[in-house]
Amino acid sequence: MPHALPDLTVLPGGSPGFTPAARVARLGTETVFAVSAEAAALAAQGKTIYPFHLGDLNIPTAQPIVEAMDKAVRDGKTTYCANAGIAPLREALATDVSAARGVTYGAANVSMQPGGKPVIGKFLMAAMNAGDEVLYPNPGFPIYGSFIEFVGGVAVPYGFVQDGDRYALDLERLERAITPKTRILILNDLHNPTAAECTPQELERIAQLAVEHDLLVLSDEAYFDVRFSGTSRSIVSLPGMQERTVILYTFSKKYAMTGWRVGAAIGPEPIIDIVTRLNVNIESCVNHFVQYGALAALTGDQAGPRAMMARLEGRRDAALRLLNTMPGVTCPTPEATFYLYPDVTEAVRLTGCAGHEDFRRLLLDRTGVSFCTRQHFGKAQPGETSYHLRLAYSGVTTAQIEEGLGLMKAFLVSAASAS
Repeated sequence: MPHALPDLTVLPGGSPGFTPAARVARLGTETVFAVSAEAAALAAQGKTIYPFHLGDLNIPTAQPIVEAMDKAVRDGKTTYCANAGIAPLREALATDVSAARGVTYGAANVSMQPGGKPVIGKFLMAAMNAGDEVLYPNPGFPIYGSFIEFVGGVAVPYGFVQDGDRYALDLERLERAITPKTRILILNDLHNPTAAECTPQELERIAQLAVEHDLLVLSDEAYFDVRFSGTSRSIVSLPGMQERTVILYTFSKKYAMTGWRVGAAIGPEPIIDIVTRLNVNIESCVNHFVQYGALAALTGDQAGPRAMMARLEGRRDAALRLLNTMPGVTCPTPEATFYLYPDVTEAVRLTGCAGHEDFRRLLLDRTGVSFCTRQHFGKAQPGETSYHLRLAYSGVTTAQIEEGLGLMKAFLVSAASAS
């Protein structure tokens, strides 16, 4: 749930302060970091914590990428650079994304960004007017709704449903939510937190709706290359979509570069030109020498990402084995992302908890397993009756998974026996 903003009308010591701009009241946050801080405080007190809460990676960036960045520093790439990013990186990224998605982009379609999040804000500032309605996934990355409302839009959620052994986008609800005021659709296929992936038919229907209602699309493809089997699909490859879609691209997940803060907006030149103009106004340019690390990531040996995916697959499988033998817990098997989204509705009942937050705190206290819940990814929508957790296995070892989830299983077995 969003944390209350501090009272900024009075500064410490009773001195007159300032009244924040009205838009600040509309600015949300990412409460996963509050969960992380809580877990860190407990760890500092000596409690063993199993950190499933944060979608970060405890796998180091591949050495060739680091060496390329180091060389760039030694070569003096510590100055300002082109506002849209260095030309070799933009060209390499356009080539790579085009090949993977079956479309044609050039360097002019790419604006480098300090991570993926800025793409969300800059796209909305470039394309959305105050009062426009924006469809966004809920549960979903909380920054979508936060930034839509911050810049004066109307955030309209759509959800997901369980379809057998998978989560699926609720297309019926999405379609009902479209009105004459709808301007933008945010799509996060390969989804955080559910790991949901659209079927080809579902993606085609979304594209049809976008064309029919003349919607612009922000396609958040942060996890496009984080998958264990199959092939990812992008909505830009469908008829009529490349010219109305901006891709959110990030190096963070594929290359274990979360702290490097480098990503890109990729899309139609008129929008990308505005995004780059926003670069000029906000940060001037992405860190110069870091871009040479990103270039090495794209054009160098891909052994590092392959090895990372093999490690993540082992973690996923270890977690699923334990989760699906816990009383009151069921979890589909995702083929992408590094998240699991188990249904714990019956486990909440077995433990006598009142809801998500009681269950989270109980498990943290009794087992040290720290995780986020559905509540950290947007307000529950009307009709939601189930309880879910989001477990990120990107920052825990297989041994930690087995130990921590083993303790969680033992606790739930005990609770089931006592009920």
